[in-house]
Amino acid sequence: MRKLLMTGAALLALTACDVSVTKGKVSTNPTKTNSVEKVVDKSADQAIEDWFEIKFMESVKRSPMFMAQMGIKERMDEWDDVSRQAQLDELEIYKTSLSELQSKFDRSQLSEDRQLSYDMMERFLTHQIENDKYWQYGYPFNQMFGAHSRIPTFMKNQHPVSSVEDAENYIKRLTGINGYLGEIVSQSQASAEAGIMPPKFVYEHVLRDGKNITSGAPFDNSGTDSIFLSDFSDKVSKLNIDDDTRADLMARAKDAMISSVGPAYASFMDTMRKQQSMASDDDGAWKLPNGGEFYAHRLKRMTTTDMSADEIHDLGLREVDRIHGEMREIMKKVGFEGTLQDFFVHLKTDPKFVYEDSDEGRAAYIRDAAAMIDTIEGNLTDYFSFEPATKLEVRAVEAFREKSAGKAFYNRPAMDGSRPGIYYANLYKITDMPKYQMEALAYHEGVPGHHMQFAVTQKLDIPKFQRFSSATAHSEGWGLYSEYLPKEMGYYTDPYSDFGRLAMELWRAGRLVVDTGLHHKKWTRQEAIDYLLTNTPNPENDCVKAIERYIVMPGQATAYKIGMNKILELREMSKQKLGDKFDIREYHDVVLGSGPIPLSILEQQVNRWIESKG
Repeated sequence: MRKLLMTGAALLALTACDVSVTKGKVSTNPTKTNSVEKVVDKSADQAIEDWFEIKFMESVKRSPMFMAQMGIKERMDEWDDVSRQAQLDELEIYKTSLSELQSKFDRSQLSEDRQLSYDMMERFLTHQIENDKYWQYGYPFNQMFGAHSRIPTFMKNQHPVSSVEDAENYIKRLTGINGYLGEIVSQSQASAEAGIMPPKFVYEHVLRDGKNITSGAPFDNSGTDSIFLSDFSDKVSKLNIDDDTRADLMARAKDAMISSVGPAYASFMDTMRKQQSMASDDDGAWKLPNGGEFYAHRLKRMTTTDMSADEIHDLGLREVDRIHGEMREIMKKVGFEGTLQDFFVHLKTDPKFVYEDSDEGRAAYIRDAAAMIDTIEGNLTDYFSFEPATKLEVRAVEAFREKSAGKAFYNRPAMDGSRPGIYYANLYKITDMPKYQMEALAYHEGVPGHHMQFAVTQKLDIPKFQRFSSATAHSEGWGLYSEYLPKEMGYYTDPYSDFGRLAMELWRAGRLVVDTGLHHKKWTRQEAIDYLLTNTPNPENDCVKAIERYIVMPGQATAYKIGMNKILELREMSKQKLGDKFDIREYHDVVLGSGPIPLSILEQQVNRWIESKG
């Protein structure tokens, strides 16, 4: 995880894309109508933009895996260098870049937009330098984003095979898995020796996934193909080549799987079994060396605020209580008699709220979710001056990781449009994906949520590093806001679907309580699960998987509700100050118009917009 986060998700957070934005242009620098324009040294702007571009591309070129994610077909036979020495080299690059930024460029001579870019780069570099203190703290193998599952996912989704050369590079990457995965295993061992290990329950998930990945030919005689062989065979079958060449490629790929992939995963699983025997059942970050300090650091990074764990916990309790009140109103509307907890049981047990547990039922879920996104996508003009033009696909999470993966997530498309945006729905246990919640979930991951959000960001007239940066509270705050906004747009006409919207918001409010409970107040895993079971309508398996996610990703889950609250708070402030001059389309331009930014900077941008309206 460490090198992947430092290179792949640091300057270039998440999966890169390049998509079209139509019906309008997002403005990042509102024209001031009541003040004298600042005289800007355009050459200074150009100089720093050139520097940003150089630094961005240097970072891209250091990561062959991220180049693949961006659709850049270079170094396609390589994996990232994930060694500690590579991390230290990257750290020195960050320090040198920070020194260059501060010594070469006079911030006061820049336009307001480039001053923002300066601040974002300075913030990023400073954070990367500070983050190195905790380089061992991210669990490199876990059920959410472990390197063991990232490898086959990467090969399947990010390594195209459109030529024999691509296939040759695929085989070379297979051969390199032993070294790549082996280095991460070694770092995991070093972390364990330093007292940094995930709780015991994580290992069961990780070992199961490892077994699934290496099940099937050429690893065994079960009669099915492994994910590696299935993927390679499917891709090579589409090449316009002769049978002898295809057979040779297949034979060499199988040899690479047997000689490199199999031993790599066998060693990985052996190490995981040894760690499993030593792991404890303590769950929170508090158990780690300087765990309290680490968790405070994580909260600050994830929320981009200075809120303490206690403040976040108390906010969560208040929000849970408020949403429960709104849910009771819907109970009255549908004529349900009983307590809110009784209604939760009704939603969990009545079969009308779930799809059939079959291939047909899963196909229906995917089809209906896609239709919901298509419907709202055709009705955006009153609320947005833009819309995404890149294709979005709704897919079920792959079988090899569906037992461990989260409920739903989004992958960006490739820069060149060769790969669509993907909304993944986890349909392993279809009762965990009730019909009444699917509308809100589709809006969050698709439109107007992450798919449109990233589509807009990638076409902004801002430096590339800024487009690909990360601010979880902003990005996930927008995702949760995108669940709420369709209510104002006339959707959620079914009261049960509207209850589902509230259930999704309640889920994020509950996260504030349980994340701080686990990592600050020393709640056990079961105490956190019980809180969600009591206070949300979500089924037990959903609650278990969620708590297990929060345990291995301290603080991340707090960003959603805090970000949404800020976007709504700033919207209300704008309405009050602007009155009839308030235009929600312009407000959305401002929220998305600078890319992913900390909430404090978002507030500054909104205030600039309000001032520009006179």
